[in-house]
Amino acid sequence: MGKSTVGGKSRNKELLYVFMTWLVFCILMLSGHYSSLIELTMSSTSFPISGKSTFSLPTKSLFPIRKTKENLPDGKKDGVLDSCSGRYIYIHDLPSRFNVDIIKNCNSSLIKWFDMCKCVMNGGFGPPATNSRDILQERSWYATDQFSLEVIFHNRMKKYQCLTNESSLASAIYVPFYAGHDVSRYLWESNISSRDAAGVDFADWINKQPEWKTMSGKDHFFVAGRIIWDFRRETNKSSDWGNNLMLLSEVKNMTVLTIESIPWSPTDIAIPYPTYFHPTSQEEVEAWQKKIKQQKRPYLYSFVGAPRPNTQGSIRGRIIEQCLDSREKCKLLNCNISSNDCYDPGRVMEIFLNSRFCLQPTGDSYTRRSTFDSILGGCIPVFFNPGGAYGQYVSYLPKNHSDYSVFIPESDIRDGKTSIEKVLRKKSEQEVVKMQEEVIKLIPKVIYVDPSSGLNTSEDAFDIAIKKVLERVNTTRRGMKTV
Repeated sequence: MGKSTVGGKSRNKELLYVFMTWLVFCILMLSGHYSSLIELTMSSTSFPISGKSTFSLPTKSLFPIRKTKENLPDGKKDGVLDSCSGRYIYIHDLPSRFNVDIIKNCNSSLIKWFDMCKCVMNGGFGPPATNSRDILQERSWYATDQFSLEVIFHNRMKKYQCLTNESSLASAIYVPFYAGHDVSRYLWESNISSRDAAGVDFADWINKQPEWKTMSGKDHFFVAGRIIWDFRRETNKSSDWGNNLMLLSEVKNMTVLTIESIPWSPTDIAIPYPTYFHPTSQEEVEAWQKKIKQQKRPYLYSFVGAPRPNTQGSIRGRIIEQCLDSREKCKLLNCNISSNDCYDPGRVMEIFLNSRFCLQPTGDSYTRRSTFDSILGGCIPVFFNPGGAYGQYVSYLPKNHSDYSVFIPESDIRDGKTSIEKVLRKKSEQEVVKMQEEVIKLIPKVIYVDPSSGLNTSEDAFDIAIKKVLERVNTTRRGMKTV
């Protein structure tokens, strides 16, 4: 829903991406070493689900009380171990032209033809969602734009428990450059100089800072809140898509958190798209999980999205046909016909809450925000390309993809070999319940909680991203010391 059109990419590049994604996926599956990629171990407490099996919630609260004791970077304070040792982060004080100035003119220039001011309000969460369908909880739900992660992350970083004002003591350095909001202003312009200007300026500025010299930027990271292809234009042809930010030498040294990565890139880390739910307490999370585990789901499967008739190889048209043929077994929300509904959190979540399986085909790019919305609704995602999730969010999703999702090859749908309904109906009730349990347990890991409460989270999407950044920087630092 609503991805940018990745125009200008050659067919060869798409084939290379598909091949490399399959290769990464197969290596991960065959090696059995996902455990080194996923550090999500939790002790848990259980309560019955549907009277048959158990549904587990972490015993450690997502919202532990923020510590008031000052942490010292030597690892101890008055003989007490410093919990922030190895986790300190320094926030670069960027000139405002690299962040807040970009979103000031949100009424028309932030994204051409659209007023984005509502999208950047409330710290990037957007306006509070209306609950006209009585689907959502009374608070903590917002009409969050899928490309608002840079603002959300920046505001969350300001509340990070282990900040330091001394860059020399930091394990990593966060750079609040709004790269996605910058490029969105010029994506549809033919002037490539306009598209590249802010990125070139940013790279020049960061290179001149004293903090850069310590590790040549290898301890720096930033968030790019759009798909990675929007930043990887490889030529100077005005017809080619995006800017060249990710190809700049300075940026190649940095870690980039992005909603869709290139799996074989040494610098990209894919993190979840923002969803509509930004809770302020552990109780809100548990209440929502309890609600959706008890939800009756009359539809076998559903699809929320639009056809892509001009996208070569797209199977969305076939999916829509199969959904219509399934009649009462499938719920369709066609975003070409009901576009307003597709941006209504209550309407979208209503469909996911009433469906057992949610179809997640590729669209303008390989990933979809809808994947995380469906998880939020306790709906089992159905993928048709491994690049849609398996080769992307390895730090967030289970190592065995069949634990929480169904995979049907795109070619089987394109060639008319497979009936989606028949594949899904083959799943036993016991299998479906078990998969749904796994999906519901994923919710805390794929949401971005509200930082305004002054509480700190340990296991939401933000915190997992920070852990991966620190892990990568520390590994790089150790490697540099041994050379």
